[in-house]
Amino acid sequence: MISNLLKTAAFATALTVSTFLTAQAQTTMKLATATINDVQHEWIKVFADELAERAPGAVTTEIYPASQLGAIPRMSEGVLLGTIEAFTTPTSFMSNVDPRFQAFDVPGLFTSPEDVHAALHDPEYRDHLETMFLDKGLRVIGAIYNSPTVLFTMEDAKTLEDVKGLKIRTFASPLQIKPMEQLGAIPLPLALYEVIPQLQSGGLDGMLVGVPILTAFKYYDVGKYILDLRFAEVVSVTVVNEDWFQMQSEDTKAAIIAAGRAAEEAVYPWGVENVDRSYATWTENGGVITQLPPEEQAQMEEGFAALASELLEGQPEVKAEYERLHALVEASRAQ
Repeated sequence: MISNLLKTAAFATALTVSTFLTAQAQTTMKLATATINDVQHEWIKVFADELAERAPGAVTTEIYPASQLGAIPRMSEGVLLGTIEAFTTPTSFMSNVDPRFQAFDVPGLFTSPEDVHAALHDPEYRDHLETMFLDKGLRVIGAIYNSPTVLFTMEDAKTLEDVKGLKIRTFASPLQIKPMEQLGAIPLPLALYEVIPQLQSGGLDGMLVGVPILTAFKYYDVGKYILDLRFAEVVSVTVVNEDWFQMQSEDTKAAIIAAGRAAEEAVYPWGVENVDRSYATWTENGGVITQLPPEEQAQMEEGFAALASELLEGQPEVKAEYERLHALVEASRAQ
């Protein structure tokens, strides 16, 4: 009788310990972004599914789109501090963390989705990118093509002259701010959630943006005009807090990396198609899309190239990263 009771107690204790260890092995991964129903949101959803398949029960993923965990600067701070495990954003919004993020924003570096994909997913470069910002406590677990850069305006802007004097929301990167200054506009870096109220109150006249954001947030109900500048392609990354990452088991770490790479490949065609869908959605809802006259487009691109060269000369670490990316793009185009 006593023997049976001891066996039962021992079994119960073992079960309790096992349950406790299993619970401890699980961790929560908050995945945050400022956008919704775009390629960033899609990458997060696919990543969560891929991770669940590779490490079932090891990580509980929680998805927070549309700035649910705060404005972009707060989410950037959160992933640095570890209060947010992962943050997906255009590289421009991380340039205050490390200036090398600016390399992806250089006007003219990427002129198509194929350029972005060829450079980012060169196997050697992709491995380099993953660990590039470890000295800042961040690991890149996702890198994707987002969309071309366009200029949304409240009033119809058809030429460069029309852009002069406009108050334009930009990404928080010198390589977006300085080009707008060169055009005579007034650049104002703002969090995404602040933009619509400022447009409606007259605090802003327009914004640099990817078309999928305009349609996802129904900007066609606010204004109608897009000047399709396309001087750069937006690159988005997902950064994870490195201290949190290192707390995971070796199997879980490997699963996170593999899930991120798999999600990149899965969402690339989705992202390209989403850009096309977004252009169509814009016009279907009464939006107007205008291209610059060819001579003005060439003039703008020439001016931006000279400006970028000047800015890069003062930042050798950014220039080195740009040159590495540029070589990959040129090699891909030559094939």
